[in-house]
Amino acid sequence: MPELQTRLHPAVPEPRASRPQARALLTAAAPALAAYAAVRALGLLALALWAPAEGKSAPHLLGGRWDSVWYQRIAEHGYGYTATLPDGGVHPDLAFFPLLPALERGLATVTPLTVEGAGIAVAWVAGLVAAWGVFAVGARLHDRRTGVVLAALWGAYPTGFVQSMAYTETLFTACAAWSLYAVLKGRWITAGALCVLAGLTRPTAAALIAALAVTALSVLVREWRAGRRDGLLRRNIRMLLGVCLAPLGWLGYVVFVAVRQGSPFAYFDVQARWGNSIDGGRALAAFIAGLPLPAALGLCAALGLLGWLVVLCVRQRQPLPLLVYGIAVVVVSLIGSGYFGSRPRLMMPAFPLLLPPAVALAGLRTTARTAAVVTVAALASAVYGAWTLLGSGPP
Repeated sequence: MPELQTRLHPAVPEPRASRPQARALLTAAAPALAAYAAVRALGLLALALWAPAEGKSAPHLLGGRWDSVWYQRIAEHGYGYTATLPDGGVHPDLAFFPLLPALERGLATVTPLTVEGAGIAVAWVAGLVAAWGVFAVGARLHDRRTGVVLAALWGAYPTGFVQSMAYTETLFTACAAWSLYAVLKGRWITAGALCVLAGLTRPTAAALIAALAVTALSVLVREWRAGRRDGLLRRNIRMLLGVCLAPLGWLGYVVFVAVRQGSPFAYFDVQARWGNSIDGGRALAAFIAGLPLPAALGLCAALGLLGWLVVLCVRQRQPLPLLVYGIAVVVVSLIGSGYFGSRPRLMMPAFPLLLPPAVALAGLRTTARTAAVVTVAALASAVYGAWTLLGSGPP
């Protein structure tokens, strides 16, 4: 494995942006936000044209099915609902983290929107904030063109249609992208605070927490080996505070569930009831083994492509926090025993995996060629998204 360059200077944070600087940053990101919005609008258009032919409502498909219903119920009534399945299985709503339903409830309270409409609005606004963060990371590591392509590719992810639903993907990715950007800028307290919000959004925050912790450890080890031992902890106090802050959101919710249920391991029991235990990938292997041969080979090819993207990220010498975060999201998504159909969606926040193709596309000779490839990806994502949403199974 090549030597990983963190490109970090955590002990010397950059000055905070003034309002004119913030406006300049937003202006710089405008092409990326426009490209992302165009990609998602194409997906919505495909759904709007297809849904009536199937006798279904596009808004209901985006905000009133599957996990969206659970979040809305929490927003309206708080925690305490449990669904009993025909096979005797029990699904408590404590499996769902509180930030999205809290935002839904708050927005529905101060606006004319219903809770369902508020959930869609939160997802759409968070999608733009996430695209901005993804652009910011790509532009900082490479250039603005790469950042624009990266944001567009994230919007055109195969299961990118979930970004238009009242789900947590956009909200979590927004927190994660800006947290990682803050680490790259040496703003560890900001990174830790955003990680707290990510930890209140979904359990995948464990990958972000790990990214911050591993990066901080690497900084300390590097300075220790370089002989800079005097005042090591004092010099990196903001970094250490950020790392200590990072897990508080996730831990806070786990403790909340533990106190509510009267068991220190209650959260993990709740996840087990939903079939989301960590099994090291045995469920995935069994799923592949049970598929017809063509489907099994196709899925293995997709997993191989995923592995190749990880290799490309390493070869690209991505900064350590991005590398740890991207790999950890993939690993967490694949080693659980839950419903396999959700695995691609669970990996969507791992936007650093899209950096290698984004760099390659940004390097094409003309902008027209780059736009053509992104457009094809967006069209494929739009058609696949509409077909999936009009189906019976959850994403």
